[in-house]
Amino acid sequence: MNVASAATGHALPVAGGRTTAGEVWRLSRGHRLRLAAVGLAGILSTAVDLIPPVAIGYLVDRVQTGTGDLGTVLTVTGVMALSAVLGAAGTAVTIAHATRIYHTVLAALRERLVSRAMLLPRHLVERAGTGDLISRSSDDVTAVADAAPAVIPALTVTACTIVVSLAGLAALEWPYAAAFAVVLPVYALAMRWYLRIGPRVYRAERAAMSARAQQILESQRGHATVLGFGLAERRHRAVLTDSWGVAVQSIRARTVQSMLNARLNLGECLSLAAVLVVGFVLVDHGLSTVGGATTAMLLVLRLLGPVNQLLFVVDTLQSALASLSRMVGVVTIPTAEEADTSTTQADQADEADQPAQADKADEADQADQADQADPAGAAETATAVRLRGVAFRYADGPSVLDGIDLDIPAGRHIAIVGPSGAGKTTLASVIAAVHRPEGGTVTRPSRTAVISQEVHVFAGTLRDNLTLAAPDATDGDIRAALETTGAADLLELSADALDTVVGTGGHPLTEAEAQQLALARLLLADPELAILDEATAEAGSAHAERLDRASEAVLAGRSGIVIAHRLSQAATCDRIVVMDAGRVIETGTHDELLTADGTYARLWAVWQAGQQISASR
Repeated sequence: MNVASAATGHALPVAGGRTTAGEVWRLSRGHRLRLAAVGLAGILSTAVDLIPPVAIGYLVDRVQTGTGDLGTVLTVTGVMALSAVLGAAGTAVTIAHATRIYHTVLAALRERLVSRAMLLPRHLVERAGTGDLISRSSDDVTAVADAAPAVIPALTVTACTIVVSLAGLAALEWPYAAAFAVVLPVYALAMRWYLRIGPRVYRAERAAMSARAQQILESQRGHATVLGFGLAERRHRAVLTDSWGVAVQSIRARTVQSMLNARLNLGECLSLAAVLVVGFVLVDHGLSTVGGATTAMLLVLRLLGPVNQLLFVVDTLQSALASLSRMVGVVTIPTAEEADTSTTQADQADEADQPAQADKADEADQADQADQADPAGAAETATAVRLRGVAFRYADGPSVLDGIDLDIPAGRHIAIVGPSGAGKTTLASVIAAVHRPEGGTVTRPSRTAVISQEVHVFAGTLRDNLTLAAPDATDGDIRAALETTGAADLLELSADALDTVVGTGGHPLTEAEAQQLALARLLLADPELAILDEATAEAGSAHAERLDRASEAVLAGRSGIVIAHRLSQAATCDRIVVMDAGRVIETGTHDELLTADGTYARLWAVWQAGQQISASR
């Protein structure tokens, strides 16, 4: 895939010219015959538009020779009026149909962009920032759509005008066409200069807009934190800095436009001068009539307008193409599922290349670990999650995970505990494919779902919020999921039951209710592996027991990983993994780890003491 690297940090990729053209060509499938018809209509309407210059030249010659009369003038005028009407009608039809095709293809591209954005690996979106993605799906789409009124007429009519007008000049007298051709290098040099400078300037302008959008989004999303910690002035300065960056890049883009316009004006002046000189010489030597010279000048004047329009519209076209390449850059990113498939296939190929002895040793190692993972000592026949030598770090920061080896038997529930900064959430993110490990391999079920402590309630009805995870779920399925997670009370928020509007602008939900809603959503999704990353940590102790029961109900019958905030929740899991400084330092059941009197035992003692203090208050 021809995708250029972004100019700014970890921004999402920008597609190259070939990839962009290929994607647009693919989306135009089904419209290509209409495009050919539009091109033919443009050529015919342009040919009709050549009639007025020729008619005026004919009339000049008849007047000069004294052979013209009122009838001649009326006839020529009628022909010119008819050709103007036919040309205008042809141009209108051409532009209308071309614009319709253009917006149809753009709508298809926009749909693909939004659909692909919803399926992108989370680590890409988190690293690039949602501002970049939103800018591409809003600012860039708008830029491409706004280019239609200027670009469509230029590309569908102007190109035809240039070809037909040059042919008309050559048919009239070839020196006229040659005189105009001599000036073409001026336009060519102007375009060469612009194409070298313009795309880079417009890409920088779009990137600056993305950075500004990211700052504004972060400030709005963290509004409570900004106010609580007195960060308003700092965030304001950050937005101002990025806004000034947009202004600087926009000024550069407008400067490029002005310099291009100056070059086009020079080309126009030289073209008119060249044709006037050639016309004078030809008429002076009797090689052309005054009417012929007049026709040539009118054709050149008619030609200069489209040439300047086409070259100047390249400015708008470059801006639109910069936005288009950013949109296609998102469309061509492999989705999380595609990335997982590629990784799995690569892992399988690597494993197939290992010697048979290594395979046997690996199988023995798996059997030993399965025996250790089984509290009863029975070997597991299936492994839901397998990690080997997993390492990870954020950007150029220190190592967060270092050499993690872990097996999670199918159907078992594993709790991951440890002090803050131990790497628990990072490990869950790697298992969930939110982040890709920089070393080692991860094998997981294809259907994996994650609930973090920052659950989200979408604006819409209860039914909308729950069927996001299972579009085919019936009302009976939804009610059963709410009852299983202890969230049946949500049906009594209003008389509308499942049609109760929640989220922004709707019925407000408490943190506990939002987490119950997320658990019900996961239950409907029915994943093979469920990861609860402190999913009940924010609801407060008053709802802890209720949410713990809901979590157990959701995990029943499937493999589960629990990043435990409360050790009482970890104690109910089949096995506990203790982490510290990015490594696994202890594994075992709750009783085994207490008996070992290690890190987990000390954490448990602190937890119990905290619970006793809370109970005594």
